[in-house]
Amino acid sequence: MDFKAEINRLKEKLDVTIVAHYYQRDEVFEMADIVGDSLELARRAKETKNEWIVFCGVGFMGQSVKVIAPEKRVLMPKVACCAMARMIDGTYFDESVQYMVNRGVPKEDILPITYINSDASVKAKVGEMGGMVCTSANAFKIIEKGLESGKKILFVPDRCLGQNFALQMGLRSCVIGVGECDPKENDVICFNGFCSVHQLFTVQDIEFYREKYPDILIAVHPECDPEVVKLADFSGSTSQLIKYVDALPIEQKVAVGTEYNLVNRMREKNTFVLSSAKPSCPTMNETTLEDLYNTLKSIEDEKPINEIFVDDHTVKYAKLALTRMLEIN
Repeated sequence: MDFKAEINRLKEKLDVTIVAHYYQRDEVFEMADIVGDSLELARRAKETKNEWIVFCGVGFMGQSVKVIAPEKRVLMPKVACCAMARMIDGTYFDESVQYMVNRGVPKEDILPITYINSDASVKAKVGEMGGMVCTSANAFKIIEKGLESGKKILFVPDRCLGQNFALQMGLRSCVIGVGECDPKENDVICFNGFCSVHQLFTVQDIEFYREKYPDILIAVHPECDPEVVKLADFSGSTSQLIKYVDALPIEQKVAVGTEYNLVNRMREKNTFVLSSAKPSCPTMNETTLEDLYNTLKSIEDEKPINEIFVDDHTVKYAKLALTRMLEIN
């Protein structure tokens, strides 16, 4: 079967918008009506007039559309799960709050901030405690605003993102479960989660490229280890990395530390992947053209598959956490 031809036929027939994250494999990415990073996709999906959203990404991203736009019907060709998002659930969140309480920080003096790479149930718990969501693009601004409350920041689930922005802001941070983590002596208390892809980039990778190309620039995602970010020339979100590389003179060599599919679609000349291994996100790469076709066909057959549902309580408080972020942003 010519899946591309069939997908195009179904796109013309159905009241549907296909959205795809930057990390999707090329053949899926090319079929999308809207591409971007997670929050951008959710916001643009809300704005579309079509009832059906087919989201090519990982589970928390489909949930974000349902939280922001509950009226949309959201299907996912593969309900793949971000490994980082799976590292924290409601129970682990509650235990992290209790960890701080047990060490002398009253619950009312804790302001939780969750990276958007988290389950809707975690976002809802954050919303109920007066907290906010952040992205890698706006984490600095969100943490800065949160500190105005005078409260301790509980940052979940990505320890690297929390630590990197704390370092950038001159704040003290620690990671629960890693060495001594005294919430009373630190400003940002991080949950011990991480992105398995961005952990692949090392100090040795940077040293290799700098030795091979003395004038090279190093650009990395803030989900990388703090020691890697310290040595980089630039650190930024997916969209910020794209803009950074695009703005460089074509003769300027740059090594980029983020997911392979994204780097591979950047400019062809003088752009390198900052790793000796292929830093490919396994869950983002689960979605195939056949999966996308089957999902669209299920709408045509009036038997939708892999539909995303979020209960009303979760929508209410997760949306509150997202709205607080958007108001600041």
